[in-house]
Amino acid sequence: MPRRVSIAFEAGKPLADQLFELGVEFPCGGGSACGSCKVRVLEGAVAVTETMRSALSENEISAGWRLACEAAADAAVTIEVAQWTPRILTDESALDVEPRPGLGIAVDLGTTTVVAQLVDLTTGEILGIQAELNAQARHGADLMSRVENALRQPGVLTNLIRRQIARMAETLAGGRAVEEVLVCGNTVMHHLFGGLDVSPLAAVPFRTPHPGAIVMTGAETGLHAPRVEFLPVIGGFAGSDLLCGIISVGMNTGAETASIMDLGTNGEVAVATGGRIRCASTAAGPAFEAGGIRRGMRAGDGAIDHAWIEGGAMTCHVLGGGAAHGICGSGLVDAVAAALDLGLLRATGRMANGEIPLRDGVSLYQSDVRQLQLAKGAAAAALTLLGGAGTHLYLAGAFGNYLREAGARRIGLLPAEARVTPSGNTALRGVRQLLLKHVGRDDLIQAVLDRTEHVELAADPGFQDAFASHMALDPVSEATGM
Repeated sequence: MPRRVSIAFEAGKPLADQLFELGVEFPCGGGSACGSCKVRVLEGAVAVTETMRSALSENEISAGWRLACEAAADAAVTIEVAQWTPRILTDESALDVEPRPGLGIAVDLGTTTVVAQLVDLTTGEILGIQAELNAQARHGADLMSRVENALRQPGVLTNLIRRQIARMAETLAGGRAVEEVLVCGNTVMHHLFGGLDVSPLAAVPFRTPHPGAIVMTGAETGLHAPRVEFLPVIGGFAGSDLLCGIISVGMNTGAETASIMDLGTNGEVAVATGGRIRCASTAAGPAFEAGGIRRGMRAGDGAIDHAWIEGGAMTCHVLGGGAAHGICGSGLVDAVAAALDLGLLRATGRMANGEIPLRDGVSLYQSDVRQLQLAKGAAAAALTLLGGAGTHLYLAGAFGNYLREAGARRIGLLPAEARVTPSGNTALRGVRQLLLKHVGRDDLIQAVLDRTEHVELAADPGFQDAFASHMALDPVSEATGM
């Protein structure tokens, strides 16, 4: 549910910084471009800027809504923080252990969230979990926003994420000694945590000269551990999170033709067949996590997470059981699928009236559908080009965990012929698996890297055609020529 909080203005500290600490996110990095960081002023005064007038309707402004990224106050204000309290996906699966004494910490450093687990290295038991939004999100929801910010302000995002993980690790350890911290994440997270130059990731072909593991001491990172390692990346934006995913679902060992798809802010796909693995990263954008969606929010209380047709009309479920305050990624897919079946939306993505009411004042807008089309077009095209359309598909990540197959197949996000297995947080499970396999870890990782080829989709002559064909929302109509 939305939180009603009172904020006392702190001289010299932007109101936006205080709001971020309360859970308000800034999908465009505070550039006032998306209008998604709305807060409602209940008591006190926050001036309306010209940017707010261009992003918000007069009715919204009259009701007290403001953009958090532009907010300024000279005295205490009471606001409604209506975005979300995130539900972050963790993993507690039992894993094989190569016993050694001491404690270790496994970290899944995602673009959006950070999850850390304290692990007993002798038994494999998980002793504690910390999960938070990535503190870098204050500077943009997507990878390219982070890269641009890092180029403008070198070192800022590196220090920010190291301090966050160090604080989380300190909370988990509670004063106990930690032998090793093992981290996985995409290539941008790898470079930012390691303090590497991100300029090679700012333009095509997005090829880094430093894909290897980054091994540091606790003194270098601020972590209280003698050894800190960020696992190696595969290529492009396909990082060690995908590497860990491949290992966690067994794609590196089985003879089965299989694929894995993680539909987060940075979409990653890998397909294993004939003893080889081909993978790619896709610029899916944040739509699957409701970024860039007009009333988008994460999967927390107040989010529409499911929609279906009942009695000839669309019905929506809201997390937490209260009034709807926005829509999360799984709800977006369901709502678009239901709108197609109700004839409110064409296969091209075109709406009759530019807006479809859902419930409690939350609507689906034309721009939302376009954002979803772009994201699903990129992901589906990548899976098709890599040859994974008819495989056993492991669906990874938080979005994949909550996504409903029927709606995803209806809009063409998931291929009709694939056998789909929701697989949870495969990155976290994989990095913990590698933390517990210290003897053969390097050999295992190298064996996977040796058989894995990264495909640069931007250079593939067939990608643009595949992307365009997968933009259609109705595979049924597409197949029948309707």
